[in-house]
Amino acid sequence: MMSTTTPRRKKPATTAVIAISALMAGITAAESAFAQQVAPRNRRASAAQGPIVNRVVVEGNKKIESAAFQDQLQARARAPYNQAAVDADVARILAVYQQSGRGLAQVTPRVVDLPNGTVDVVYTVVEGDKTGVKEIRFVGNNQVSSSRLRGVMLTTETNLLSFLKTTDVYDPARIANDLELIRRYYLKNGYADFRIVSSDVSFDANGGGYIVTIAVEEGEQYRVGSVSVDPRLPGVDPEALRRGISTSEGSVYNAEAVEKSVQNLTSNVARQGNPFALARPVGARDASTRTINLTYVVEEAPRIYIERINVRGNSRTRDYVIRREFELGEGDAYNQVLIDRAERRLNNLGYFKQVRISNEPGSSADRVVVNVDVEDQSTGAFSISGGYSTADGFIGEVSVTETNFLGRGQFVRLAGQLGQRAHGIDFSFTEPYFLGYRMSAGIDLYSKFSDQTRYSRYENRMTGGTLRLGLPFTEEFTITARYSLYQQEVTIPNDADQPYNDCSVPIPGVTTPFNCETNGEASLAIKDAQGETITSLAGLTFNYNTLDSTRNPRNGFYGEVKTDFAGLGGDSHYFRVTGDARYYREFFEDVVGIARVQGGHIMGFGDNGGDGGDLRIIDQFFMGPSLVRGFAPNGIGPRDISTADSKANALGGTTYFGGSLEVQFPIPALPRELGLRGAVFADAGTLFGYDGPTTFDDDTIDVFDSSKLRSSVGASILWTSPLGPIRFDYAFALTKEEGQLLEDGTRVGGDRTQAFRFTGGTRF
Repeated sequence: MMSTTTPRRKKPATTAVIAISALMAGITAAESAFAQQVAPRNRRASAAQGPIVNRVVVEGNKKIESAAFQDQLQARARAPYNQAAVDADVARILAVYQQSGRGLAQVTPRVVDLPNGTVDVVYTVVEGDKTGVKEIRFVGNNQVSSSRLRGVMLTTETNLLSFLKTTDVYDPARIANDLELIRRYYLKNGYADFRIVSSDVSFDANGGGYIVTIAVEEGEQYRVGSVSVDPRLPGVDPEALRRGISTSEGSVYNAEAVEKSVQNLTSNVARQGNPFALARPVGARDASTRTINLTYVVEEAPRIYIERINVRGNSRTRDYVIRREFELGEGDAYNQVLIDRAERRLNNLGYFKQVRISNEPGSSADRVVVNVDVEDQSTGAFSISGGYSTADGFIGEVSVTETNFLGRGQFVRLAGQLGQRAHGIDFSFTEPYFLGYRMSAGIDLYSKFSDQTRYSRYENRMTGGTLRLGLPFTEEFTITARYSLYQQEVTIPNDADQPYNDCSVPIPGVTTPFNCETNGEASLAIKDAQGETITSLAGLTFNYNTLDSTRNPRNGFYGEVKTDFAGLGGDSHYFRVTGDARYYREFFEDVVGIARVQGGHIMGFGDNGGDGGDLRIIDQFFMGPSLVRGFAPNGIGPRDISTADSKANALGGTTYFGGSLEVQFPIPALPRELGLRGAVFADAGTLFGYDGPTTFDDDTIDVFDSSKLRSSVGASILWTSPLGPIRFDYAFALTKEEGQLLEDGTRVGGDRTQAFRFTGGTRF
C-alpha cells in the first residue's frame, strides 16, 4: 500500500514545480528582452543630458568658508551637469563676496572629467583685497545735510588717506549699525516721525568701489510740550517721580531722554516696592505747534517671573560677566524696560559683535525664559603711537591693551613711551565689578621722566602707583576714591652743555667767576628741592558727565573736581583742590561753542623741608598753554628774579583760575570727510601765590609774584586724521606780565610767550 500511494501524492507537486519554473523562465526572458530594448534608449537620454556631477568644490576661498556658498549653488552632486547652473553659481559666489566687501573678487569655473561619465565642478576663487566705499548718498534729507549724516556714520568714504584707515571698507554689519545710528540721531533731535525708507548698496565695477544709497523720510521737528506723570498705582507720589524725568518743556524732543526717563521711573517705582510696575511714555503730537505732550504712565504690568536666563554663544566671555549687567535675576519679576537696559549695557561693553535678547514661554503661564545670544569679538590691541608737541617734542609709544582680560571683563594696559624730553612706562589694571558690586577698582603703576630744563632748569623722575575705587551713583555722576604713593627725584644737569648748577659745583674748563649765572643757573629754590622725596596722598574725584559723545562732543556738560590730602606719611604736607568744567552747545549745524572754566588752590601745612614757606617747589602749580594759550609751558606765574636766568626759573604758585570761549566750525570749501575743522578762541587766566622757601642758609631769593590777569585770542586748525587727533594753535597774547623794571632799564620776571603750539598723535 505504501508503494502505491506515495507516487500518487508526489505527482501533483512535481507538476506545480515544473509549471512555476516555466513561468519564471518566461518572465526572465521577457525582462531580458525588455532591457535590451530600453538600454539603448537610456544611453541616448544620458548622452543628451550630459555627464553626471560627482561633486562640487569651491577652492581658493580663505576669507569666506565654503559652507556660505553650498546652500546657494545650483550645481549639485548626482545631478546632470548644466552649464547655465554653473554660470549662475559664479554670479552667486561673486554676490557673496561683494556683500562681504570684496567687490573685485574673481571666480573661474572648471570641469574635471572622470570615468563612468561623471565630472567634478570646481570654482576657483581669487578673493582680492577688500573694496572701499566710493560714495555715500542720501535721498530725502531736507533738514539735515548729507555731510552731517556721513559724520554720524562709522563707515567713511574712500579718499586720499584711505591707506591709513579701514572704516572706508564696505562692511554690511557696519552699514546696518550706521542705519541705526542715523535713526537715533534723528529721533534724538526732534524728528519723531523719521524713518529710513530704503538702503541700497551697489558695486561700481568701473569705479572700483561701492555706492551706498540711503533714502530717508525726515518729517517735522518737534519740541516737548507739557510733561506729566500719571501713576496708576496706589501710594505713589507723582511729584517724587518727576525728579527722574530727563525731558523738559520747550526743549527739542529727544527719544533718548524719553527712554532714559522711562528707565529712571521704572527703577524708582521698583525700589519703592512695586517690582511689576512699568513706565511707558504716551505722546500726543500737535501738528499745528509742532509739539509733543508727554505723559509717563506708571502702571502694573502682568505678573510674570523670570524662570531662567540662558546665556549662549559666549565662547570666551564668562557667563557672570554677562549676567551682572542685568538688574534682574532668575526668580525676579520680569520687566521689559530693565531687560532693554541690560541689552544696551552689553552692547556698550564692546566685547561682542552682536547681542540679542529674546524671550520664550516658561514651564507655566506666569513664567518666562530669557535667552541672551552673543557673539564674542577680539578685544585686544597692540598699537604703536607717535606724535609731537611743542612741550615734549617728538614722542613714541608702544602699548598692549586688553579690555576683556581672560574673558573676565577686566581692563589691562601696558605701555612704554620714549621721546625727546620725556619717557617712561606705565601699567594699568581695572576690575569694573569689584567684589561683585557695580563699582570699579584699579591700580596704576608708573615710572616717568620729564626734562624741564627749557623752563625751570631741572629734570624730574616720578615713580609710584595709585589705587582707585569708583562708585557710580548715577549714569552721569561718579565718585572715585584714590590713594597714591610715589617718589620724585629732582636733579639739576651740570655739564658743559647744561651748566645749570656750576655756581655751586664749578665745571673745570667751563665755569668762570663771571659766567656761572649767565650760562643758565638754576634757582636756589630748585637746588633746595634736589634729591628724592616721598609723597603719600589720598583723594576724591567727583565727575559729572552728560556729553552726547566722548570722542566728538557737540552738546552736554562735563565737570570734574579733585581733592587731595598729602601727609599720610612721606615728605609732602598739603591740601589741594582743582576743578575743570566744560559746556558744549551746537548753535548751528556742525558749529559748536565751548565754554570752559578751571581753577585750583593748594595749601601747605607742617614742615615741608624749607624756611619761609610751607610748600616745596615741586608741589606747586605750574601753568602755561593749558590755562592760557599763547604762553609757553611754565610761562605764567611767580619767578625767581635773583639770577640773570630769571626767565627760565619759574617757581610755581598756589592759586590759579581761568576761562576760555571757543567756537569750532567746518572749514568752507573743504570736504568734511577730510576731518578738518577750524576754531577761534579767547582765553584768560592767572597763576600766583608762591608759598615756598625763600631763605637758604645765608642766602635768599627775590620772588616776583603777580596776580595780573593774562589773556589771549587766537585761531586753530583741528584735524581728526586717521593718525589721531591733531591740533594747531596760533595765539596772540593781549595782556601779560612784563616783569619788574630794574634801575638799569631792564625787566626781569616777565611771562614767556609761545605763539604757535602743535599737538598731535598717531596710531598705526
